[in-house]
Amino acid sequence: MSILLQAGSGAGDFGIAAILIAAGIALIVGAVVGIVILTFASGRGIKAARAEADRMIADAKAQAELAADAMRSEAEKKAREVELAAEKAASEKRATLDRESKATQAKLDESLARAAKREETLDKKLESIGQRETKIDAREADLKRQEDELKRANDENERTRTELRGALSKVSGLSREEARELYLTEVREEAAHDGSALRQKLLDEAEREAKGKAREITLMAIQRYAAENVGESTVRSIKITSEDMKGRIIGREGRNIRAIEKATGADILVDDTPGVISVSCFDRVRQAIAAEALQRLVADGRIHPTRIEELVEQTKRDIEEKIVKVGNEAVVEADVRGLHPKVIEALGKMHFRTSYGQNVLRHSVEVAFLSQMIADQLGLNGATARRAGLLHDIGKAMDHEMEGGHPAIGMEFLRKYGEKSEAVLNACGGHHGDIPSTTAYTPIVMAADAISGARPGARRESMEMYIKRLEQLEGIAREQPYVDEAHAIQAGREIRVILNAKKADDATAFQIAEAIAKRVEAEMTFPGEIKVTVLRETRAEAIAR
Repeated sequence: MSILLQAGSGAGDFGIAAILIAAGIALIVGAVVGIVILTFASGRGIKAARAEADRMIADAKAQAELAADAMRSEAEKKAREVELAAEKAASEKRATLDRESKATQAKLDESLARAAKREETLDKKLESIGQRETKIDAREADLKRQEDELKRANDENERTRTELRGALSKVSGLSREEARELYLTEVREEAAHDGSALRQKLLDEAEREAKGKAREITLMAIQRYAAENVGESTVRSIKITSEDMKGRIIGREGRNIRAIEKATGADILVDDTPGVISVSCFDRVRQAIAAEALQRLVADGRIHPTRIEELVEQTKRDIEEKIVKVGNEAVVEADVRGLHPKVIEALGKMHFRTSYGQNVLRHSVEVAFLSQMIADQLGLNGATARRAGLLHDIGKAMDHEMEGGHPAIGMEFLRKYGEKSEAVLNACGGHHGDIPSTTAYTPIVMAADAISGARPGARRESMEMYIKRLEQLEGIAREQPYVDEAHAIQAGREIRVILNAKKADDATAFQIAEAIAKRVEAEMTFPGEIKVTVLRETRAEAIAR
């Protein structure tokens, strides 16, 4: 409708335009006629002018009518075109509306189909839920029936148990509490015996497996690391060329020997032993300085307080340089990096320290390599194990200056000078069992330490200490119950204990062996390990006559 209205308005516009054009032409014709009339009036006369004007008006009207007809025809043509365009637009609009209507109807039909399908699914689910509820109700009823039957059976069992308990109490003459205590006591004793036997069985199996693996790793480490078997000790005796040299060293009224002792901090022992002067000092570095200074004085021959002070100062500087040099050589040999200069200096001082005749620095280097080999075999970090092995005895460089054992002193010293590795600190502080092991590297260092100290020729001890250790070992074994005899054999590497077979059984023998081993670990200091063997033997004798 709107399109038709627009077309009508367009056609009306064309008619108005035609009328306006015709009016304009009439005005123009009138003006022309007027002008013509005036012209002819002036020249020919009014009648002739009027006739000419009438003719021209007639011609103008005819032209105006022709123009109006042409304009009307054009307007009608335009109106028809507009109407056709309007009808085409209306047709397209109807087609669009029809398509949209069909699409909307299709969506509605699809929604109705989905709703119908969903309704059908819900009906099926409701039917399934109803069937399931029916089954659940039946099962609950069955369970209720079974629960009632079980309750009746429990009541019956309780009555029977009460009757049996009363009958047993009457027959045995024991109350319920007494019977329970007696039964628990028997069970406890049997469980303790069975537990001890099972524990020993498990320990034997684990020990058999572990011994083979440990022996393999230990032998491999020893074979790969070939070390010298000669024990070292710090020089404490100075050879002199003649007995007159002793008097010169003592000096007038002892001034020379007092100057030496004051400058070095060591004791100079001049006795009747021919050709020898001894140096004694608890600090092995000062002892080395004193011995080296004496050797230089004897070689120089000029012995007086001023010369003594000069040589001692020079010797101190040389020894300090040697300490740093030896420490750096040990660090390079063990391939350990990132150590504080104070730690390297402490390693150098360990060169002058011995333990049972074994040089502590060489022992530390040896432990470093053994620790690395063991760690490599176990799949651990060999560099960390080597670092822990080199630094495990660092406390021996200063234990004569501080209170406490060398493991604790060494651990605090390393922590003070920037050691961050927990494995190294724990190995240093716990390689003698003073603190619990927190990493796998501590027992590795303990094993390497034992291998280095226990190998033949590595260490030596005095006869007095040796006999004392054997007596202490036998005394610990004899203090255990049921022990008849105890003998230390293999130079104190094994203790054999004989039990009273009538008083102790096999399980007790294992318990006594473990108790002895624990006391030996806690109370004694020894290199390597000590084997505890407990024997229980029953002999049956008969005489035939």
